[in-house]
Amino acid sequence: MFFNGVLEQTIKKIKTQLANVLTLTNIFLGSFAIIYSLKGHLQLSLLLIFIAALADRLDGMTARKFNIESELGKQLDSMSDIISFGVAPALLVYQGVLFELGAPGSFFTVLYIVCGAFRLARFNITESHGFFTGLPITAAGCILTFSCLWFAFMPPHIYLFLMLILSVLMIGSFKWRKI
Repeated sequence: MFFNGVLEQTIKKIKTQLANVLTLTNIFLGSFAIIYSLKGHLQLSLLLIFIAALADRLDGMTARKFNIESELGKQLDSMSDIISFGVAPALLVYQGVLFELGAPGSFFTVLYIVCGAFRLARFNITESHGFFTGLPITAAGCILTFSCLWFAFMPPHIYLFLMLILSVLMIGSFKWRKI
């Protein structure tokens, strides 16, 4: 009997922290993606961002499945999203092509990060009720990261335009249904 009680408590504790562990995995992967981008290992950075997206998806699913959504988890998720889908993809694109454009490349890199942070802050203070307002930073970061597969085929100016469009979409006021 004692063993069953201890086992149940342990399983309960693991369930309550599983979503946070997945969120921290997301931050971990996004942080390494930044480091590898700065070192010039762009393909590895790209891979780490996509794995971070998987961890982000799993943390939300886990929190809902075990009914362990919390304010701490929501804030932690936003912090991980700005790292993995804001800073990491922006630096990946900057290191890959935008550095060639000088000040405009730097400006649009920072603009993307700032708009992503604004979008996350707005998300954290509003009730969503099954809708997103603006493009989620996770989607924007995945689109930007996916576009890196065409560095060799697209001119750098296309990336400026893409970052501008994604930035505007993230801070836009349009609503669309969560999937």
